[in-house]
Amino acid sequence: MNKKKICIGVIGVGRIGKIHLKNLFNQFKSVEIGAISDTDKKVEKFCKKYNIKKFYKSYKNLIIDKSIDAVLICSPTNLHSKQIIFAAKHNKDIFCEKPVDLSLEKTKEVLNIINKTKIKFMIGFNRRFDPDFMKVKRMVNNGKIGKVQIIKITSRDPNPPSIDYIKNSGGLFIDMTIHDFDMACNMANAKVSEVYATGNTTNKKINRVGDIDTALTTLKFENGIICSIDNSRKSVYGYDQRIEIFGSKGMCGITNKNNKKTFLMNGKEIRKPFPKDFFITRYKQAYINEMREFINCLINKDIPSVGIENAIMSIRIALAAKLSYKENRKVELKNFPNKC
Repeated sequence: MNKKKICIGVIGVGRIGKIHLKNLFNQFKSVEIGAISDTDKKVEKFCKKYNIKKFYKSYKNLIIDKSIDAVLICSPTNLHSKQIIFAAKHNKDIFCEKPVDLSLEKTKEVLNIINKTKIKFMIGFNRRFDPDFMKVKRMVNNGKIGKVQIIKITSRDPNPPSIDYIKNSGGLFIDMTIHDFDMACNMANAKVSEVYATGNTTNKKINRVGDIDTALTTLKFENGIICSIDNSRKSVYGYDQRIEIFGSKGMCGITNKNNKKTFLMNGKEIRKPFPKDFFITRYKQAYINEMREFINCLINKDIPSVGIENAIMSIRIALAAKLSYKENRKVELKNFPNKC
């Protein structure tokens, strides 16, 4: 007797939604993509490509569909929290792309509804599931470098997103650095106590909409670890993703994944390949791995390893960094945001 497949609905079929659709269809035989929802009617073409029987223009109609067991929320950020709340009230398990919301208050409202309904919830911090980051995490946990003292993270995009996207993104710290904040917390195994951020803008269009494209953020953790994160929205040589963790017994880290494995070094020149072009290729396996965890949690009724508490911590740090940059001062998280 065949087990019933888990029926998943995908809300929002933009760039990230397409990645998840492809992975669900090609990688997971225990899953049926029951429906997709998008405000763009042109997205309906994916129904045929992935053998999906239902298309809904309204996410509410997808969620109330009784055949749907769980939903993937891949819509624009400003829709996440209300879609999560609606889905939780209809007892649907949820995977949601980051962040849950641009405000801490709304994110806490989501926490309350998730705790009340007891649905499974996973936030899309995909870098935790990248094989290289996972290996470094194991080295740290196994004491290979002793007591961790310093974490350095470099995260630079090859090109900035569109200005329309930036206008609604919440800014660099919320839209981009939030991944690095989560990774820093993951590697430090501790909570952040202090945040200091500074930045600059080289792109005039980004400057006109009130955002920055270059930033350096320093985090101090409750266990004494110090972390520096540098970001840029434009790295002409490719997608720059590196981490270095220094401890009392040594150091470990990750260098860039390159498009080619060959290099040339001689007395006249040094030639090395460019890094991967963007997150879709660099974190290809990470997206598969994170979805595997979500689906396994649905099958085995387990709790996802990265959930709403991680979402709250990361948005809290991002908002503190935004305030630190704006007011050019250190922000202590102990009383943030209530007394800042």
